[in-house]
Amino acid sequence: MSLAMILPMSAFALAASISPGPVNLVCLSSGTRYPIARGLIFVTGATLGFVALFIAVGLGLYSLLIVVPGLEIALRWAGVAFLLYLSLRLFRDDGRLPENETQRAPGFMTGALMQWLNPKAWLASASGIGAYAGGDVGLVWLFAALYLPICWLSLGSWVYAGAFLRRHVQRPGVLVAINRTLAVLLAASCVYLLLG
Repeated sequence: MSLAMILPMSAFALAASISPGPVNLVCLSSGTRYPIARGLIFVTGATLGFVALFIAVGLGLYSLLIVVPGLEIALRWAGVAFLLYLSLRLFRDDGRLPENETQRAPGFMTGALMQWLNPKAWLASASGIGAYAGGDVGLVWLFAALYLPICWLSLGSWVYAGAFLRRHVQRPGVLVAINRTLAVLLAASCVYLLLG
């Protein structure tokens, strides 16, 4: 039974991971600004943060949002504030590629925190588990094991796309335009979070 679920679970994980969203936009901007290795540190944090959230939701954490309605609202506003902070940093970027400023790149904890503050990640976890795992803890673990490499590779592809842009766009003015576009898209994703 669980083997028959591998393909649909994998397809769900791929669709949820690779489709554009706040985390994907930060991956893309990391690729345009920082060495690939720094972007992949963020990707690792985001992936492990999501998988931990996924397992927690699968083991019943999502029911906490139903029992404590104010928690969902607080989570939503914390996520919006965090995304607006990241979009402001990106918007104010001067387009110059840092040489020794890798400590300013979004890191492991930023990636993990983004997932826990992202209501979309909570909903994706709950809907995926509801559709494919139900109350079966074994299926939750199988799904999480599939999600881990799929999510990491999907987010990593956004970092590489950003690095591709950086390699072919060396002028600071163009990078400023790209960063500001990404910042506006990231801020716009807050509207989805507020209305969703």
